[in-house]
Order: sequence, then structure tokens, then C-alpha cells
Amino acid sequence: MAKQARAADLLIVGRDRMAEDSSRSLDPGAVVLKAGRPVLTVPPDIQSLTAERVVIGWKDTREARRAVRDALPLLRRASNVAILEIAEPHDRDQSRSRIDDVARYLARHQVKFAKPPAPYAMGSVAGELLRVAEQQKADLIVAGAYGHSRLGEWLFGGVTADLFRWSPVCCLLSH
Repeated sequence: MAKQARAADLLIVGRDRMAEDSSRSLDPGAVVLKAGRPVLTVPPDIQSLTAERVVIGWKDTREARRAVRDALPLLRRASNVAILEIAEPHDRDQSRSRIDDVARYLARHQVKFAKPPAPYAMGSVAGELLRVAEQQKADLIVAGAYGHSRLGEWLFGGVTADLFRWSPVCCLLSH
């Protein structure tokens, strides 16, 4: 699939219920790392995507910046886009400044966005991102993928792996 990505704007990968059996399913993590294109992962039971309500999982990384840029065609069509950065209490002012920068970038690209929810640091980053997506009734999450090494995520867990495994909504991920 990664080889065919040279002629694609977006790769769409279904999240298989049988993902535990790697011989019978596509590894979306490998696709994200190798394709050089954004990957839209679709959970089981999702039949369509309107991308009306989108949550951007922001972290000031190359991967997140690329994901936002890659998602611009969908973000422009959305009726509501929220930007969320999970921050520690001591970093909330800096987090708000980073979110404001992203909001200005989106405004220059005619993206309608909601006043983002206050940054949280209560649970895991993926858990908080999924909680806010549910709260916002989002049908799409946009995020950078594998900001840490894949080995590090495999050893210690990570946001990308958790989104692949647990997200009830589609995720557009870029590396």
C-alpha cells in the first residue's frame, strides 16, 4: 500500500476487528510511517464520514503540523473545529499561546473553529483526546502520528497506538 501512495492524496485504512492477527490485517502504523501521505483510519461500523465536527489533537511537533496541513481540505468544509493540546498545569499559558497560533493559521485558511476547550492533563493524552472528541460530538480526530519512535510507543504505549486501538471515530494521522 505504501508504494501505491505516490499517486494518492489520502490513504484510507479500515481498522480491522481482527487486528490481533497481524497475518490477516494491515498494520496502519506501518502505513503511516512508510506512505508519506496522510492516513484516514476508519473504525469498524463506520459507514460514512461527514467531517462536520473535528477535533485537532495538537502537540507542537512536526507530525502535528503536517497533520493539520494535510487535513486542510476537510477542515475547510467542517462546521466546527476544536483545537486541543493536553498540557500540564504549569504549561497552560504556553499551551494557550500555541493553540492561538494554530487558530490564526486555520483562520488564514478559512477554517471555522470553536473556542477550544481548556487544555487538560487529567488522564492519558489519548484518553483525554477521545473524551473531548466525544464531548464535542466529533466525527473526526486529526493528529500527528508517532512523534516518538515506534519502538518507544511499542515499549511504553503511545497516543498513536491508542488512537488506532480505541478511537470510536475516524482519525486522520500524518507522520
